[in-house]
Parts: sequence; structure tokens; C-alpha cells
Amino acid sequence: MAGMGLKLALAGLIAGGLGGCGRDDAGPAGSAEAAGPIDANTLVVEATIAQIQSAIKAGGVSCRQVTAASLDRIEAYDQSSGVRAITVVNPKALTRADQIDAALARGDDVGPLFCAPVLVKDNFDTYDMPTTGGSISLLGQPPPDDAFMVRKLRAAGAIVIAKTNMAEWAFTPRQTISSSYGRTANAYDVGRVPAGSSGGTASGVAASFGVAGLGSDTGNSIRGPSSHLALFGIRSTIGLTSRDGVVPLAFDRDIAGPMTRTVEDGARLFNIVAGEDPNDPYTADGAGKKPADYTAFLDKDGLNGARIGVLRALSDVEDADPAVIAIFNQAIEDLKEAGAEIIDPFEIAELTDHLAGDYFCPRFRYDMTEYLKSRGADAPIKDVMEVLETGQYGKDDPRVKTTLEFFRDFPADIHPSEWDVPCPDYFDHEGRQAYKNDVIAAMDAAGLDAIIYPSWNNPPAAIDRANQDYAGDNNQRVAPATGLPAVTVPMGYSHGNLPAGLQILGRPYSEGLLIKLAYAYEQATMHRRPPDGFAALEK
Repeated sequence: MAGMGLKLALAGLIAGGLGGCGRDDAGPAGSAEAAGPIDANTLVVEATIAQIQSAIKAGGVSCRQVTAASLDRIEAYDQSSGVRAITVVNPKALTRADQIDAALARGDDVGPLFCAPVLVKDNFDTYDMPTTGGSISLLGQPPPDDAFMVRKLRAAGAIVIAKTNMAEWAFTPRQTISSSYGRTANAYDVGRVPAGSSGGTASGVAASFGVAGLGSDTGNSIRGPSSHLALFGIRSTIGLTSRDGVVPLAFDRDIAGPMTRTVEDGARLFNIVAGEDPNDPYTADGAGKKPADYTAFLDKDGLNGARIGVLRALSDVEDADPAVIAIFNQAIEDLKEAGAEIIDPFEIAELTDHLAGDYFCPRFRYDMTEYLKSRGADAPIKDVMEVLETGQYGKDDPRVKTTLEFFRDFPADIHPSEWDVPCPDYFDHEGRQAYKNDVIAAMDAAGLDAIIYPSWNNPPAAIDRANQDYAGDNNQRVAPATGLPAVTVPMGYSHGNLPAGLQILGRPYSEGLLIKLAYAYEQATMHRRPPDGFAALEK
């Protein structure tokens, strides 16, 4: 394939200063000579945002051609491969691409993410496409407006090219199967799960159906699928990012954010989607804590002198797959080689008690009632438990019905803090705050910058045994309960072609540092490779 020559040419364009975004006073082709024609079908495979934008600004390809190439990949591969990551494509995507091309021709400011084809999980509100949360009960009338993050991405010039499948109501980390659109498979092996619930975004981004994607993470659902699909995924500090317009599972735990093939693209998206939102009261805590530019942390030498603790309590366990743990141990050696100081093992006081702690609030029914109000008078249901009466829930995974029945026992219209047995919000929850403080205290005592452990101790499970073979999911263990930020970055492959992820966890609002460490590790190892079977389409 001619992709290597194209990548080298694009690298030269970026080095020549054409990777910038927004208005270029020298005109749409910048100050360099316009490039010759570039094959958009080849360009979009494993492309970065900077590569796409540089090719467009150099005149080698149009935004319409990039968008059409991404749509063509979805048409050619999504169903035929068995991946089934996409729920619906945006019928206005090409029109938006034409608008961007026209704005570039005029020399207008087109935004820092201009012409980035982005995939968005099916629980983010989109005014122009269905949002079902994985449930057939919400098929039909689209939401009246966009989720906060979707609105920010569009304003930055990104094109929401398609929506992606998810686990029904985001109930399970084990697999991605919905009553609205069916089952999604792992792009690296369609006989394996992509994890859940953001498996559609993960497989779609891995197969280059879009340059980047959005997922949500209540316990696992950004980092788990990202680790299963060799992606970078970030779960932010609770309070830094808005969940407005995202179908909830547990508002005191839910986080939304980027899933990307490179750390750089994750930082680019995070620049846009992070920040205070008056419609999400939790983000008041993050006011003033967002750096000016997360891409400023992209330092290839960022591991030099970093002190990193190895949380062996989450790796040296009986049910861990030896092949995955061997990859993790090699990652530790690679971190050392890149200049990190490793503290191994690192221990957290009271960790056993915290891991066994009952810190989950069963507030799904209440949070869904509040969300459905935002859908207005046209919302197809008013109380999510109506689906039990109508039978509008998935039958392929028995856990959907039993989970709905569990949540049915809790009030729909009383805030959890006012229940007979109160369920405090995150910032008022003594147990969760104690867990967070114990982690930070242990990090302080050891002088750590971050903590590492495998994102998942086992390879992706067989798709026909998703429930029975669920094991090794470390994403649930620390970040969600504590509210601390964590990222996952590819650390290699087990059993030939099954991706594994390295999790890096830090202090509150240390996302910039986590990006720095992840980027340096990524650049030192370059583990990511695309899945087989999704080659560039012929012209």
C-alpha cells in the first residue's frame, strides 16, 4: 500500500508548519506550495487530525473527499466485517464538509478540529440523529439539541460523521449489545468482545471509520473498550467535564470523553470537550483548573524523572492471564528505559477495604427521569421502568432485565440524598472521599507522579461467552469510586493480536501530566497497529 509514502509526505507538511488549525492568513493552502492530489481513501486509514488538516490546507484533498472516504469505509466494512460498530450515519455530514471547504476558501476561521470526522456514542444527544442509549424504547424522535460535548466539537469544526453502538443503558462492561442496534464485535477479532459499554466507538475508531470518538465511562466504559482496541482513552477527574445531554447510568460517577488512536488526538479533543458547564453542577468544582492547552504536555521526554508506582494489588492476582501480565512487566521495563523511576510495589492503605466498599449509588431510575425531562414533551417514555411493562428491552443478554428490575426498587422522583437510606452525591460521600484521600496520601508519601496497573488483566473474552468469561477488569477498581483521573494507552498484544492497555492514574486535575506520561510511553514503544481486514479502499 502507498500509505507509508503518504504518511511521510504528511509528516513533512506538519513539520513545515501546516498542522495548525483555524485561520491561516496566507490562505487555505498556507505559505507552502499546494500539494499534489492525495488519495483520501488512503489518507483516512490510521490518520491523525493533524495529518488530515495538513493535507487539506496544502490543497491535496478537500474536506468533502475526507468525509466521503470515511463514509465509504463505514459502508464497505461495518456490516460486512461483522464489527457492526455504527448505528446511523449523519445525513448532513457531506453538507457540513462543503461548508468547511467554502470557509477555508474564504480564509475564515474554521476551528481547531476542522474536518475531523468524529464518531459519537449512542448515549450522546444529537439533534440531527437518533439517541437511544442502546434501548429500542428511545428510537424515533431525536433529542431537541446536542449534548454539551457534541456542541463543543461541532463548534470547533469537527464533523459528527456517525453514531456508534453501545451496551443497552450502559449496563455492562462485558460486551456491547443493544436492543436498538444489535451486537458489536472487536475489530481485531470479531470472535471477541470490544468490552462495553462504548464498544461501538472503540471498534469504529480502531477500524478508521472516524479519526476519533466519544465514549462515556461510569465504571469502565471508555478505558475498557479502549484497552481492548489499542486506543488511548481518558476518564477525567469528576468535575472537569460535563455530562449534560448524555444518557445517564449514575450521574455521580458518569464521565464522558475522547477515545483516539493517538495520545495527541486525545489531547486535541480534550482541549475542546473539557471545561465548566452551567448545566452540569459538578463542573463548578473544576472551574479554573483546566490548563490553557493540553497539547502543551505532549513531550516525548515526559517520562524522564517521573516517579511511578506499580499497584501490584491489581496485577498480581490469581485470575490474571500470564501473557497479559508479561506485557505489563515489559511495560514497566520500557518506562524505566524512558527515564521513569519505578516504585514497585506501591501500596495504598486500606485498599482492600476500599475495593470491597459499597460505594455505588443505584440512582439510575432517578437520573433517567431527570434526563427524559430534557427530551421534552416528545420523549417516548417518562419513566425508564416503563420498558419492563412494554417488553422494550433486549432479550439477548439476560442481565438487561435483571438490572432493570434491580433499579426499579428505587425512587424515580426523589433525589438519592433524600432517600430513607441516603445516597450522597460524590463530593458529599464520606466513603468515596476517604478512598480518594487514601490514594493521594499514599502517592504523597511515596513522592509519586502517577500509579500504573493493567487496564485489563485478561484478553478480550470470546463473544459467545461474554458474561461467563468476564475477568480481569481493573477499570472498575480505583478511578470511578475515587473520582480520580485515569488514562489507558496501548501496551502491546497478547495471544497474537489481542490488544492490552496500560492504565495510568493520577491526582485530581492532573490530566495534563497523565497525557504527558502516556504520550512519552506511546512514543517510546509505538505499540499501536491497525486491525487486519480494514485496508484502504480502492479509488
